Parts: sequence; C-alpha cells; structure tokens
Amino acid sequence: MLSYQHIYHAGNLADVQKHALLAWVLQYLTRKDKPISYIETHSGRGLYKLDAEAAVRTGEAVAGIERARREAWFGVDHPMTQVLQATLARHGAAAYPGSPLIAAQLLRDQDALHFAEMHPQEFAALSLTVSSYGAKTYQQDGFELAQSLLPPTPRRGLMLIDPSYEVKADYARLPGLITKFHRKWNVGVIALWYPILTDGRHASMIEALRSQNYPKAVFHEVSFPPARDGHRMVGSGMFILNAPFGIEDEMTRLSDRFASL
Repeated sequence: MLSYQHIYHAGNLADVQKHALLAWVLQYLTRKDKPISYIETHSGRGLYKLDAEAAVRTGEAVAGIERARREAWFGVDHPMTQVLQATLARHGAAAYPGSPLIAAQLLRDQDALHFAEMHPQEFAALSLTVSSYGAKTYQQDGFELAQSLLPPTPRRGLMLIDPSYEVKADYARLPGLITKFHRKWNVGVIALWYPILTDGRHASMIEALRSQNYPKAVFHEVSFPPARDGHRMVGSGMFILNAPFGIEDEMTRLSDRFASL
C-alpha cells in the first residue's frame, strides 16, 4: 500500500521481536566465511528518527525499543546491541534502524543485499540510507522482485517478508507465495512477520502454513498490551522456514521478556 509509512510504528514492540530475530539469524548465517543473499520485500525507509512528530504522536517506541534499552533486553554480545550502537553513533541519539539497515550493518562486502519498496518517498529515503553498503534497491512490488531473483546468487541466504497487511488479501495470498518461493529456493531461510490483531485474522494464514509441513519451520508469537485505547494489535509473530539451529533458545529468551510486560 502506498499509504503506509512505518514511522508511526517504528521501534514498537513488534519491531523489537522482529528485529531481534532477524539480527540473530543474520549473525548465525555470517558465522561461515561464505557469502549470502539478503532479500527484503517491503523495506520501508530503513532508518527512523524516534523524535519525529509522527513517532512521538503514537508513543509506540516508548513502550517498545526505549523500554527494551532501559531494561537491557539485549546483552552486550547480542547483534541487536551491535546494530543499535552503530546506528546511534552514525545517525544520532534518536535514530532507530529498520530491517534494511540492520541487515546492511550486519552483513559483509561479499554478501548481496536486495531491497524492494513501492512508496516513492520511502524508496528515496531507503536508497539514501543503504547506498553506502553496496545494496540494490528496487521501486517495485516486493513479491514480484522475489519471483525474479529466486534462486539468488549467492544461494545461501535469507528473505524477509514484512508487508503492511493493509491489503487484507495478503493473509490469504501469502501461504501460496511462500510455497512458490520455497520451491524455487529450497535452501533459503524465509522469514514472515505478521501482526496479531484482536479479530484473529492471521489464524487462517498460520493454519495454512502449518499444513505444509515445511522443513525446519518454526513459529514465534508474543503478546503485548495495545499501544493505546482502541489499538487492535495485541501481539506479533514470526514464521521462519529453514530456521537455523538454536533459534528456539533466542525465541524462548524473547518470550520471557515479553511475558514480563
């Protein structure tokens, strides 16, 4: 949707879950001295200022990343600590990295980065944010980009699918798309983020994904209070296909943190 801009929600609790798991997987994949491909279908601008009027208005970052920092959710060795510190040092105290900047900062010169974003202003900002990292940016539909790139070179790697879900048809469409992506790229890690809303509209999508019996597929869901009265998001989830060994420990650690909210 060209109307969606993530600045209103940047750094919220859903971002904390999504970005912590993304950073963990990227750190795992780069342990080997072999290049990887990173593909993101709905990238946003890649860098957010949490003191911007839009971010301050919703207050979601206060309950999210700002609380996580205050309560030291991430240890000194966690890759999220690494990227947060690097972002603050380079972009200022109010800066928060979106997933493209997290990937760009954790990956290496030998790795390939591909970012899709449709919104004109978000795309322009994204291109500026990742230009110094050798990334390729595409102002096109992210699902179409994925179809054209898969299987990528290098073949090892990760694809993050993170749509806004403003198009309700995405819930029904995504299981079939993921099946197609997996058939074309059976060694790739495919990660899907999804919101958990009060109406439970994600449930049929999750049921369809579970029915596929994918290899090494894991689900992680967390619950949290609504950001404000009437806000419908009360949790978020990640589905990861070909999940790396040991990710369950990171998921358990995150679940324990969210349980304290």
